[in-house]
Amino acid sequence: MRWLRTHAVEAKGLSDVIIDCPVCGPRHLAEFSYGGEADRAPVDLANTDREAWEAHVFARRNPRGAHEEYWPHSGGCRSWLQVRRDVTDHGIESVRLIGGFAAAHPGRKS
Repeated sequence: MRWLRTHAVEAKGLSDVIIDCPVCGPRHLAEFSYGGEADRAPVDLANTDREAWEAHVFARRNPRGAHEEYWPHSGGCRSWLQVRRDVTDHGIESVRLIGGFAAAHPGRKS
């Protein structure tokens, strides 16, 4: 599975993207999974409307320039990060630790 993820990242031309995980240090993009847009409202889990779910899962704004995204460190410490990334050049502008790990370790850099 790790090979497959690394191969997919390289095929998209993202082989030089590094995310600086506040827990593990700088890591290759292949260790992370895309978790969605950070500035998007969370879905109502009780809502069973098909169009609402399709819009939430498949409709993306795809803005040009920098925006906030969630990236879980699935191939490492399993913490969730909020990353500000420029989608035009894939440059990482900032990384912030969020979720349970951040709450349990308030002194950790973010």
